[in-house]
Amino acid sequence: MAALAVGAALAGGMVGIVATAALYDLRAATTERVVVDRHTGLAISGFDPVAYFTDAEARAGRPEYEHHAAGVTWRFRNEGNLGAFAAGPEIYMPQFGGYDPTGIARGVATPGHPQLWLIHDRRLYLFYSDAARNDFAADADAILARAESRWPEVLRTLVP
Repeated sequence: MAALAVGAALAGGMVGIVATAALYDLRAATTERVVVDRHTGLAISGFDPVAYFTDAEARAGRPEYEHHAAGVTWRFRNEGNLGAFAAGPEIYMPQFGGYDPTGIARGVATPGHPQLWLIHDRRLYLFYSDAARNDFAADADAILARAESRWPEVLRTLVP
């Protein structure tokens, strides 16, 4: 099995994650093809998708570094991250538009939380809960196979 990079939240404990998850409106994004914060209109709540790869942690982007791709606005921590994303958004965008792959595998579009994440096979995945992330980490390839087969069906339920 490919190595999994676990979000920095695991090392720092889950207290902050639980508190943050309570503030993140997971219901907001179920009508979008990319998880978008309904209050700000930002993809993955304004977190910098490149930072997961470069900093190995979830980091908020800054308003002065925004880029529009896949029909939504993304934020970045700096000009370099914005440039990297603009040159290859498919590399940095969370898979399944930021929806939890364990939910997709069950045929449900459950928005992932930007602070519950893993990188698997050089791709970013966001998760609804710590339990979902742990399930994925235990058998990522099997879950991804099911999620890939269900994604077209789930995608049709999302508003374009």
